[in-house]
Amino acid sequence: ITHYSVPEEMEEGAVVANLAADLGLDVKTLNKRKMRIDIRTNKKYLDINKETGELYVLERIDRELLCPIKTTTCFLKLDATIENPVRMFNIEVEIMDINDNAPHFRRGTMHLDISESSPVGERFSLNNAEDPDVGTNSVKDYHLSSSEYFGLEIQTSRDGSKFADLILKKTLDREQQAVHNLILTAVDGGVPTRTGTASIIVRVLDVNDNAPSFDEEKYVVNVLENSPIGSLVIKLNATDLDEGSNSDLVYSYSLYTSERTQNMFTLNPDNGEIRVKEMINYEDFKIYEMEVIASDKGPNSLSGQCKVTIQVTDMNDNHPDISIKSFQSPIKENEPIDTVIAVVSVNDKDSGNNGMVDLSVPPNLPFKLRQSSDNYYELVVSEPLDREKVPEYDITFTVTDRGSPPLSDNETMTLELLDVNDNVPQFPQSFYTIRVPENNAPGALLGSLTAFDPDLHENQYLVYFILEKEVANTSMSMLFSINPENGNLYALKTFDYEIEKEFLFHIEARDSGSAPLSSNVTVHIIIMDQNDNAPVIVSPWRAHGSVVEEKIPRSTDKGSLVAKVIALDTDSVHNSRITYQFLQVTDATLFSLDQYNGEIRTMRMFSYRDPRHQQLVVVAKDNGQPSLSATVTIKLSTVETAVKHYSDMTEVPLEYDIFSDLNLYLVIGLGSVSFLLLITILVTIVLKCQKPKSSSKAPPPCRNSVISERNSTIADSTLVSNDAYWYSLFLAETRKGKLVVRQPVPKGSRYIVSSIPRGTGVTDTSDSAPSTL
Repeated sequence: ITHYSVPEEMEEGAVVANLAADLGLDVKTLNKRKMRIDIRTNKKYLDINKETGELYVLERIDRELLCPIKTTTCFLKLDATIENPVRMFNIEVEIMDINDNAPHFRRGTMHLDISESSPVGERFSLNNAEDPDVGTNSVKDYHLSSSEYFGLEIQTSRDGSKFADLILKKTLDREQQAVHNLILTAVDGGVPTRTGTASIIVRVLDVNDNAPSFDEEKYVVNVLENSPIGSLVIKLNATDLDEGSNSDLVYSYSLYTSERTQNMFTLNPDNGEIRVKEMINYEDFKIYEMEVIASDKGPNSLSGQCKVTIQVTDMNDNHPDISIKSFQSPIKENEPIDTVIAVVSVNDKDSGNNGMVDLSVPPNLPFKLRQSSDNYYELVVSEPLDREKVPEYDITFTVTDRGSPPLSDNETMTLELLDVNDNVPQFPQSFYTIRVPENNAPGALLGSLTAFDPDLHENQYLVYFILEKEVANTSMSMLFSINPENGNLYALKTFDYEIEKEFLFHIEARDSGSAPLSSNVTVHIIIMDQNDNAPVIVSPWRAHGSVVEEKIPRSTDKGSLVAKVIALDTDSVHNSRITYQFLQVTDATLFSLDQYNGEIRTMRMFSYRDPRHQQLVVVAKDNGQPSLSATVTIKLSTVETAVKHYSDMTEVPLEYDIFSDLNLYLVIGLGSVSFLLLITILVTIVLKCQKPKSSSKAPPPCRNSVISERNSTIADSTLVSNDAYWYSLFLAETRKGKLVVRQPVPKGSRYIVSSIPRGTGVTDTSDSAPSTL
């Protein structure tokens, strides 16, 4: 084994060694002896220069790709082969590592969660860096960016790889710095060195080391008497520098807060809101004092406190009074404008501006107030009412005094509206198109034509009718039926697309009100075609189940029309689209079928090997789903025409020139002289000819046909042929193991072709080369 060592990443064309000299080979014979290099890899990294015998780099070598498993050695196995004589040499090329890869971390960012109570000296594992290089070019050291809280300690594993631990140097305080951002750098031992970096994000976890504190130690707030229950008095805010549960606060009254104060005001324990709990009366109590404590939810709970003083401010504390004297409900939705609905009275026990009151109703209602006398008001209809839009109204009467601040009171009454038949039935559509597949079952549901009437009770009960209309002396009610209660439309008969394609009629919906209202809608029924008619073959015509027989000349040229299949389908255009294809064919290379027009044409001319009878089975398929089809069987018989005159024929059997009438008369004359002479002549003719008589039938009309017969010892075919036929016969007979002889006819315009079994000693006497046949 010849051994070489080369560094990776050498330039293409760089010389590794003079392999020919090392193997003791003559450089001048390398080309002649076809020396080559085979490498047992997918890429051909090295090759030999056959002019100089040098082994050179053909393609850049990456050691990390060639040897993906990190090992100390990486070899490239070569086989050098030389011929004349054949010799093989084993070559081993060691690929030496160079520092072409920088260290890299699998994670570019490392996240660490460290409690602020962690002791100094605690260590935390970090992800190590990887370097595809080996030896001194791999990772050798780690460096950490400057930090007063953290340091780095390098460890070495059993396999020699380096990894780092993060060491806590100083106690952490989350309230001072919650996050520490560090940079970890990995350095390899190559020359020059290469580095890789990763970010370390240290999140400091909180411990409960801070007590809650309020914004102020004392709060003073004013509140009006008679403030609504639930009114916000003040929202206390305490803060805790910790986080998580250590900063979640709970507010509570201290033991120094009186029970009366706690009954008058509520303290929300979650957000510190103080709200009115009971009605405050200035005349009863003017000042309330309380002490509030904020405690965190840490394991060792810490707390802070503050004092709150609430001062009550006197106000207009007598509410006006409202009284409904009469109220009419329900009323009809068609009540006229200015109809009186209710009578209301108001008063206030206060005096002056505090005792003056104003009455109002919401402005968005179809009603208004009309003052009839002092402190008396009438509620009347101001706009037309419509029960279908608003079936009832909640009317709120609001009375407000003119004090500062003003006081008010309200009372809500519900007014119901009675329905009247003022809406006609409405169909969702003004025109319905329903598609019905043909051959439907009688009684099939075609669709639901449901109208809507927004009225109530008998005013919304609808009855459906088919408006009578005659089509071809047939009433629509004989073809369709509608359920008078729900508007379901049914077919009363089976429809045939080929007979009836569409219907147009009207359906009326009438309510049961007094007087009844109605509306109608137009319905367009479209009969959808189904593929229920199979194609019918009309050409070539034949009786049911019979076979079509056709005769064609055997001399038919390539591309000639043999037959044309025509099929018809009474379905719609889509389903009646017909395609044709062969289901069975005697010789697939002889005929072609156009799949769209059904024309059957010859793909080539008939040869003497083709059978005289051809059977074609053609299937015609429509485009429906599933498709229907029809087939026709065509039997083709090839016929031959009468033999033309010798001068007009391309090929003429040689036997017609051998046997003539003169020879026959001579035989008869000699027979009359001597019986012995007759026997002698007959034997002589048989021995000389040794050929079977030609058939009495006319030769085939094809200009390239052959009349021949063969026996087991010699097959001799003599014919007149043109150059093209001679070439085809030459190929056919040669494949059968016969020697074909081509000799000119005496006239010089034809050739005599004879086929003789090989090995009989007959040589080719043709004066023309095979290329000119």
